[in-house]
Amino acid sequence: MERKRKYRRFILWCLCLDLLAMGITGYRYLDRKIPDEIRVERGMEDHVEAMLARPFVTFEDAVTVSGEGSYLLPCRLMGVVPFKNVKVIPSDSTSVYVSGSTVGLYMETEGVLIVDTGEITTDSGTTEEPAKNIVKSGDYIVSLNEQKISSKKELMEDLSLLDGGEVTLDVRRGDETIPVSMTPVKDTEGKYKLGIWVRDDTQGIGTLTYIDSSGTFGALGHGISDVDTGELLEIREGELYQAEILGIQKGSKGSPGELAGLIRYEPGQIIGKIGKNSGNGIYGEFNANAVSEMSLMELAIAYKQEVEIGPASIVSSVDGTAKMYDAEITKIDMNHEDSNKSFVIQVTDPELLEITGGIVQGMSGSPVIQNGKFVGAVTHVFVQDSTSGYGIFAETMLDEAESCYG
Repeated sequence: MERKRKYRRFILWCLCLDLLAMGITGYRYLDRKIPDEIRVERGMEDHVEAMLARPFVTFEDAVTVSGEGSYLLPCRLMGVVPFKNVKVIPSDSTSVYVSGSTVGLYMETEGVLIVDTGEITTDSGTTEEPAKNIVKSGDYIVSLNEQKISSKKELMEDLSLLDGGEVTLDVRRGDETIPVSMTPVKDTEGKYKLGIWVRDDTQGIGTLTYIDSSGTFGALGHGISDVDTGELLEIREGELYQAEILGIQKGSKGSPGELAGLIRYEPGQIIGKIGKNSGNGIYGEFNANAVSEMSLMELAIAYKQEVEIGPASIVSSVDGTAKMYDAEITKIDMNHEDSNKSFVIQVTDPELLEITGGIVQGMSGSPVIQNGKFVGAVTHVFVQDSTSGYGIFAETMLDEAESCYG
């Protein structure tokens, strides 16, 4: 009898755990499908509940939160359990000029990035690592002995004047600037070194996503991180250049492909100034004189709740000319913690699949078009499936640009 009781108790516990797991899964599913904040075109506010309609979700009376018409729309599960408050922002419809053209990027860091520390063979034949446990990979050197450092060249020039005495570096670590002291070591050539590997610039190939009516551009849809530290680069300035595709390494399962391009780093090839490197893309001011040379198409911006699972198009320039290729949006996540992974897109166009195998490095920033509107941009390729990748919502990119340029 006792054995049967224990068995029934075990079955009950299993059932409760299953119900709990189903509840958590369902909650997370709805949280991903119903955004915390949405914009709607003015005059369409009465249709918000229909846009957000999901099984088991009910809405209550709106609560005004600003004089500009924004309001909170409380929603509940099964009409009982409080779920979330969706902020609704009435907005004017707008459009941008989407591109898809391949561009070159060059950026200089704000300060000198510390990539790593290393050992030095001294003039006495021993090895020392003077910077170990003092500075960290990802720190930025901003001054040496109270002298401002803006570039690797300035740092090297100041280091050449060292005489073996203790030096003080000001390094920016996150949001803090920290003074650190260390003693240089004389190497086998008689020069004093700190044993720090540094970098002050980066360059590469990407895709221009759009230019708005004020001349602000957005590109890539994700930020540029240092290849060694993995940290998002803090930039001082940068330029956007014309680029020419020279070859394509086709993507395959387990091996992302890549666009190989030529960038002429000459003043006459500059088409824009980069002002911001953010997790959601590269932004700056486009050169008005270069607009006529770009492939541009004016399209209205789709708000994220307008994006649908189904057919779409990718605009990309894999053969030197921006073209529209067939694709399909297969998954949408309204509240992904990484906003440049808000939807999944799969290339279906036979021509693009033949040329690139799908999405390759260098296509980041390729505009995504659906129902005649600009809905977002490609950001990442799946390593195990080169036909598919992530995308960022168009409105997220526009919001990022606005936070920088107003």
